[in-house]
Parts: sequence; structure tokens; C-alpha cells
Amino acid sequence: MLDASKIRAISLDLDDTLWPVWPTIARAEIQMQDFLRPQAPTSAALMADPQARAQLRDAVVSAQPGSAHDMSALRLRMIELALQRCGESAALAAEAFAVFYSARQQVDLYADCADALARLAARFPLLALTNGNADVNLVGIGHLFVGSVGAHTVGLPKPHKAIFDAAANALDCRHEEVLHVGDDALLDVVAALDAGMQTVWVNRQGASWQHERTPHLSVSSLDVLCHALGV
Repeated sequence: MLDASKIRAISLDLDDTLWPVWPTIARAEIQMQDFLRPQAPTSAALMADPQARAQLRDAVVSAQPGSAHDMSALRLRMIELALQRCGESAALAAEAFAVFYSARQQVDLYADCADALARLAARFPLLALTNGNADVNLVGIGHLFVGSVGAHTVGLPKPHKAIFDAAANALDCRHEEVLHVGDDALLDVVAALDAGMQTVWVNRQGASWQHERTPHLSVSSLDVLCHALGV
């Protein structure tokens, strides 16, 4: 059960917690391919093939294991590799990535999020805690957050304890004073529990809990969290 009296700050996952990520990624993929097509049509076709993209990703991670937790570096290297394999100009990679990255920030917040985040931010410092490369400032909600901690800056992704340690340090709180909110049962909830934080599982799809350890609170939307915290 949630103990609101102990909470001094809140860390929030981004993708699939505040917005659906895959429609955003799909749009960004299409915009990047549209940019490449006039100048690098073979590479554009390669990047449009999900299986080919998966193979490019695997090749990059195999050659550069550290890129697996840095989504921006991984994406850029995938584009470079596609251009290289297709014999097209690698000079296009940086601009193609910029097109993708800009589109990747054009998210559609879940209906409950804008108001709920404002209510939460009025009471608690909010910190973005993500394995992805969304930027709350570019998304348009940065004014509600005191900062952001990402896998690419820590060097390790969730569920590693190091990223939760970095979040607690950034918030200047003990782990037990931080409430972590996220949609992923393992990466967010179980990992944050292991790190000593209170946890909220954002379960928008009504899934059943499949793990031995349980979140302090399960909610279908951030409105429910606001009600539980009295904000």
C-alpha cells in the first residue's frame, strides 16, 4: 500500500506511461524514409523493412555493445550502416537522424496526462526517468519537470539499479522518498522496488499482474494517482 507521507519526489517513465510510443516511432520512421527516398532510395527501402531494421540494429549492437542503451546513437549508426550497405552517401545520415529525432518528439499525450502532471508538479518535484530518447523539453512538458535521467547519460538502462540511484541523487532524496511511476512491470515496478522506492504501476490496458512482488499502487490513469495522493 502506498505511504504518501514518505514521498518527497516522483520519477516518471515516459514512453507508454505518458503517451503511446509506437505510433510516434512509426510516424518518425516514415518521415525519415521520406527524407531519404529522393537521394538514397535503396537505403530508404531498406529502412522501411521491419526485418531489415532489426538486422541493422543487431549488427550495430554487436559491433558497438554500448549503443544498445543509447537510442539516439543506435539510430544514427543504423542509418549510417544502411547507407553504407546500399552504397549511398553516408553524409545524409546526420540530417536523416535529425528528421527522425524531431518527429520522435511529436507525441500525443494520453488524455489524462497534461492536467495530472500539472497537479503532481504543484506538489512534488517531477523527474523523467527513461530508457528512450524522448526529451520532455522538446515534447512540451519540460516546465513541469525538475530534470531528466536517461539510460544514455547513466550508461545503463532500467532495470539496473544505477539508473534509479541516479534518479534519487538528482532529486536529492533517499530512495524510499521517491515514488517511481511507470507502465512496465519489470523495468519500472519490480526494478524500482528492488532499488528501494515506492512504485505505481500504470496499467492502462487492464493487464493482470504476473510477478511475486507487487506495486504499492496500480492505476488505470494518472488521474487515479492524483486522487490517491490527494492532489
